[in-house]
Amino acid sequence: MKMNFQNKTIILLLLVAFQFSFAQKKNESIGTETVNVVKSYSPTISDAFKVKETPSLDDKGNEAKETIKYSILSVPVASTFTPSKGKAEGVEKSKRERLFNNYATLGVGNYGTLNAELFVTQDLGNNDYVAGMFRHHSSQGGIKDAELNDDFYDTALNVGYGQNNRDMSWNVDLGYQNQIYNYYGLPIDFGATLLPEDRYNLVNSINPNHSYNTISLGGNVDFTEGIFSKVSANFKHFSDNFSSSENRFYVKPTFEVEVMEQSINTNVIIDHVSGSFENNYLKTNTEAVKYGFTNFGIEPSFVVHENEWTLELGAGIFYSLDSEGNNNKLFVYPKVNASYKLVGDLMIFYTGANGSLNQNSYADFVTENPFLSPTLDIRPSSNQYTVVAGLKGKLANNVSYNVSGSYLNETNRALFKSNNYTEDATNENYAYGNSFGVVYDDMRTFRFYGELKADFSDNVTFGINGTFNSYTNDFQLEAWNLPSMKLSTNLDVNITKQWYAGVNVFYVGERKDMQQNIDFATDPVIVTLKSYFDANAHLGYKYNERLTCFLKLNNIANQNYEKWLNYPVQGFQVLVGANYKFDF
Repeated sequence: MKMNFQNKTIILLLLVAFQFSFAQKKNESIGTETVNVVKSYSPTISDAFKVKETPSLDDKGNEAKETIKYSILSVPVASTFTPSKGKAEGVEKSKRERLFNNYATLGVGNYGTLNAELFVTQDLGNNDYVAGMFRHHSSQGGIKDAELNDDFYDTALNVGYGQNNRDMSWNVDLGYQNQIYNYYGLPIDFGATLLPEDRYNLVNSINPNHSYNTISLGGNVDFTEGIFSKVSANFKHFSDNFSSSENRFYVKPTFEVEVMEQSINTNVIIDHVSGSFENNYLKTNTEAVKYGFTNFGIEPSFVVHENEWTLELGAGIFYSLDSEGNNNKLFVYPKVNASYKLVGDLMIFYTGANGSLNQNSYADFVTENPFLSPTLDIRPSSNQYTVVAGLKGKLANNVSYNVSGSYLNETNRALFKSNNYTEDATNENYAYGNSFGVVYDDMRTFRFYGELKADFSDNVTFGINGTFNSYTNDFQLEAWNLPSMKLSTNLDVNITKQWYAGVNVFYVGERKDMQQNIDFATDPVIVTLKSYFDANAHLGYKYNERLTCFLKLNNIANQNYEKWLNYPVQGFQVLVGANYKFDF
């Protein structure tokens, strides 16, 4: 028997209701139980579900992508745009000053002063040249209260020839100089005991003229390769109108040798001087007064550079051969110098100890004091050592300074001292208290030096320096004619491109001298020469690159000071002139 769908549905619902009636009990509680946990759960890595870093994909959309190729169809397009050309920013250049090989200078002034110079040089080829120079300086005198002729002349002519080659350069020079001076410095009280007429006749009988002549031949050789770096040599013949004669010859080679990676520089010196004077000052000699010294010396040294330090170590060994007096001597001198940069170039400490043997000569003495009597004692001077320590550096980029203190120990230091005199009409023309002699002494000198230089701009420069000395003598009563103080300052200004000017002022402290009229039985009296200052100025105008005009003013304060005892200088001096540059 078949059952229809409706009957089947009724039977199924009855069975479900019957099942629920047996599964649930009304008003029955579940109750409670105690559960003891023996161990807490500690998960491990194996319990975690690990996601694959690269999951597997099974969808059909992950197929390889099709490669797409791109191309550009270039089509030319007409354009009327034209870019402007770039232009570099211009820099204004100053006009380069032309250099000339030759010049001529001429100046004239009061006191009949004439100052002239001419320098010419000419290249003979690619490497050799010839040069010449003429100098003249003279004055017709006119010093206030000078009773004797006080004019002077100084004329010199030099010619030279040289070559500049790849391996070396050399030159030779031949020169002649003529100097004329006058012993015009009579003592203030000269002839005080004579009758006016006798004094007048005596003064007029004095011929104060004194002339010097110099012939010189010298040369230099500079090497760019080899152990020799330089060689200089010179011969000079010096004479005067009192039959004095002197010959001076020296040769000084310098060479460099490498020893244990150090460069040792060595100076070798051979210096000879010999001469004669017709008379001694008192004219008690029967033969000419002769002298002759030959100094042989060697000065090795080497320099070490270490970080901020620079150290020079060396020594000097000299042997002096006295050919007339048989008084030969050996000298050893230190040559040690060191410097240390305390604050870079701003502050540099330096110190040193140096000594040397100085060859004195008649010609060198005359250069320093032209009023010497031709009766001198000539001998070498020894600077045993000079110890110096100081600081130098910069206060700013354009301001530099240098201060130092030093101690000098010298033997046979040459000093100029006025000659004693008489008023005898038979005297030589230099024996009336109007000349100087040379005396020697062993001296110690404490010296302090300071200097300051400033370049305020390209157009303004300034400088000032001072030297202060304290002398100790062994034999002489004073350090004759040596000042205890010297000061100097200068200022130079370029006012415009055409105009320039400058000022120089120097001060010299008191000096001591001593002179005696031996006609009187009195003790000699030490004379103090007053300190003096001298102010000088110059003004120039550059008319063009060739021609420059100048004006020089000397002794502007018009001081009639004495540089040497009884020798007043010219007063206010004016010199006007021009300088012309040219090429052949």
